[in-house]
Amino acid sequence: MTLIDPATSGDEGSGKIAGQASKAGTDFILVGGSTHLTMNEMDRATKRIKEECDTPVIIFPGSSSMFTRYADAIFFMSLLNSSDLDFVVGHQKRASVIVKRSGVESIPMGYLIFDPGMTAGRVGKARLIGKTDYQDAVEYSVAAELMGMKLIYMEAGSGAPYPIPEEMVRRVKEAVGIPVIVGGGIRNSQAASAIAMAGADIIVTGTVAEKSENVYEALKPIIDSIKNIKR
Repeated sequence: MTLIDPATSGDEGSGKIAGQASKAGTDFILVGGSTHLTMNEMDRATKRIKEECDTPVIIFPGSSSMFTRYADAIFFMSLLNSSDLDFVVGHQKRASVIVKRSGVESIPMGYLIFDPGMTAGRVGKARLIGKTDYQDAVEYSVAAELMGMKLIYMEAGSGAPYPIPEEMVRRVKEAVGIPVIVGGGIRNSQAASAIAMAGADIIVTGTVAEKSENVYEALKPIIDSIKNIKR
């Protein structure tokens, strides 16, 4: 998955990134990340992305205002290790009716932020899970599964200097029977393939695409390394 933040890339930039990411082989485009994006901004960026590629678009919301009916699905996610109930269930409560009425597919997901957390950890007021806090990570993940969530998203934070440790990914994957997503700090094919081999079902890249002058060349080796392992 390729994560695009319209607040960083703008409408036109979001479309260009999505088009190049799609050509590189990404399976899904995630739109969102920032907490202050309005529905109008989400609409504009998503429509521009849809003009550039046919890759399915999933909303990755940072707040209850981040929604667009032009997306194919939304991660209806709960930041389980936040100290602020607004990120656990508050934003979800406020967005629930409009999401249901829209007909956009809603995918319940347990969201966990790990050290170093970056902006996501700070804004989400996360009690960061440390590099070796295996029990915490496993217990949160199993709890999410038992509450009916369909995915676990393990996040080191956009722009993180390093990804979540492979052993952490391995232990969580062994503990749950639902797909595990890993993002943050994954900038090259070596890191991506290591995380995939540790058990991640889906890998998310964001900063590497947004900061690259040639998105296709930046993403193609990463995506190929993942898909070669899966085959």
